Amino acid sequence: MVDVPVDVPVDVPVDVPVDVPVDVPDEPVDDLVVAEVRDGVGVAMFNRPEVLNAFTDDMRWQLLTVLEGFAVDDEVRCIVLTGAGRAFCAGGDIASMAALQDADDTTVLQERMRAGARVVRLLTETPKPTIAAVNGPAAGAGMNVALACDMRVGSDRAVFSESFVKIGLVPDWGGFHSLTQLIGSAKAMELMMTGDRVDAATAERLGLLNQVHPHETFEEQWRAFAGRIAAGPPRTLALIKRGVQVGTRGSLDDALDHEYTAQTEVFLGPDAREGMRSFLEKRPPDFG
Repeated sequence: MVDVPVDVPVDVPVDVPVDVPVDVPDEPVDDLVVAEVRDGVGVAMFNRPEVLNAFTDDMRWQLLTVLEGFAVDDEVRCIVLTGAGRAFCAGGDIASMAALQDADDTTVLQERMRAGARVVRLLTETPKPTIAAVNGPAAGAGMNVALACDMRVGSDRAVFSESFVKIGLVPDWGGFHSLTQLIGSAKAMELMMTGDRVDAATAERLGLLNQVHPHETFEEQWRAFAGRIAAGPPRTLALIKRGVQVGTRGSLDDALDHEYTAQTEVFLGPDAREGMRSFLEKRPPDFG
């Protein structure tokens, strides 16, 4: 069964997990992550809605496989992660982790962490823009895989929690890096040490969410936003993504060097030529 904490406000009509201990039923391993490509947007949807999309081992590897496919698919110009049903992703399967403890085994744990790290690296290192469409609770690993994306849009029912501390664990899936980069060390320390819930409005104020939309129109809104990004000039967007990463983690000299190299590369390229011609001709650009 899903363990629901006692501090869920009555105006949030979903179960908000600390993390999800579940009695895992026998289930097929297919379609734990559903992939879709539409209008240049590759969508990877977590698909275990009956347990708020808690990760299984197969689900981790399916997510990695889907993302690797999107990364090399020329039709995919923007990548979106989202969840089926009421949640984005409630993190790890605690019943499974408890079984590993009973067996005094860390081998499977380490393999799971390697899979998570590969997902985080792919989301970070692919030149394609990545967006988390956070439709509901995102706890533990679910929160941190969302933070690994370049941008996050949220339903007004989105709730975040670095819930690892509540079961005596430390954050993984890159959370130490991503959360600290986004909100600073002191606030990251607070959220990780308390496991407190962060609602959508607070998440937007802290910079965890770029946008918040009413739940009723959320899918329409995130698809429109992802479509706008996908319609942009691909190489330019890739260089912007890399430039923001350099600007966040490097020095001023590093950022200036990237600007010089990137601008020189794109200036005579087809996207900049199309962008300038369309501006002068007063028409929308077609970046192909």
